[in-house]
Amino acid sequence: QVQLVESGGGLVQAGGSLRLSCAASGSIFSVNAMAWYRQAPGKQRELVAGGSTRYLDSVKGRFTISRDNAKNTVYLQMNSLKPEDTAVYYCQAHVVVADKEYIYWGQGTQVTVSS
Repeated sequence: QVQLVESGGGLVQAGGSLRLSCAASGSIFSVNAMAWYRQAPGKQRELVAGGSTRYLDSVKGRFTISRDNAKNTVYLQMNSLKPEDTAVYYCQAHVVVADKEYIYWGQGTQVTVSS
């Protein structure tokens, strides 16, 4: 069993910062790609940041994804937050269990940016 546990969401004023964390645990052989997605009410889930260089255009220069491989943890540093960044943020991980790779999702963490 593999779990992704997210933390760090909350309510922040426009211009503020938040740091999200997502830790993978369980019967893991290795963790390959990790990424952050978000879903706003009434909208489709979209990729926010993946790998080390892929970013949604609207967050480039404001958000930074990083990873601690020893802890199987991925982070999302979000600066200069805007009300349009309000969404539920999900981490995604490609996890190798035994000899197969599976895609897992975190439970989601709410980020609300007030104007």
